[in-house]
Amino acid sequence: MMSEQKQDKHQQRQQKLKQQVDQRIDAAQEERGLLLVITGNGKGKTTSGFGMITRALGHGQTCAVAQFIKGTWDNGEKNLLEKLGVTFHVMATGFTWETQDKQKDTLAAQKVWQQCKTLLSDDSIDVILLDELTYMVTYGYIELEEIVQTLENRPSEQSVIITGRAAHRTLLEMADTVSEVRNVKHGFEAGLKARKGIDW
Repeated sequence: MMSEQKQDKHQQRQQKLKQQVDQRIDAAQEERGLLLVITGNGKGKTTSGFGMITRALGHGQTCAVAQFIKGTWDNGEKNLLEKLGVTFHVMATGFTWETQDKQKDTLAAQKVWQQCKTLLSDDSIDVILLDELTYMVTYGYIELEEIVQTLENRPSEQSVIITGRAAHRTLLEMADTVSEVRNVKHGFEAGLKARKGIDW
């Protein structure tokens, strides 16, 4: 059982913390769509992006997803979210080390990007996930300047989530929120196969 003195100190710390949190909440007055970047070498970037899409759907918001790189196999999130009205645009070429065809991959990326530009100009869409977009910049499939301009000109209330490793510093600088997923340990490195429901 906690002593009365320890309880008092705990309560004082929590009260101080509450005051700090309340002050920050009061100071946050600007309201607009957000740009979020989820990057890093760890597992969970796409999963986090889909978590936000699911959250927005739960609040009755309209959502759309564009998937670059992945897309040639069964996708649990897509299976569920399409039934709930989420629009998907999928590059569907698979990983670039599998296709080994830069011209084909560039054309596929550009096709999805043109669809993204339409989404990013539609003020009826509340949240858009641009999954693995960072690779499109790294590989030179989509011009960074065009991405930046499109993001800057999107409807003011629209939020965008960008995922993928090695996000370009320009995207990190323009983002409102950046999260980095760090790889501590991954089952694949120990020879474990990707698992349905966990990895895809």
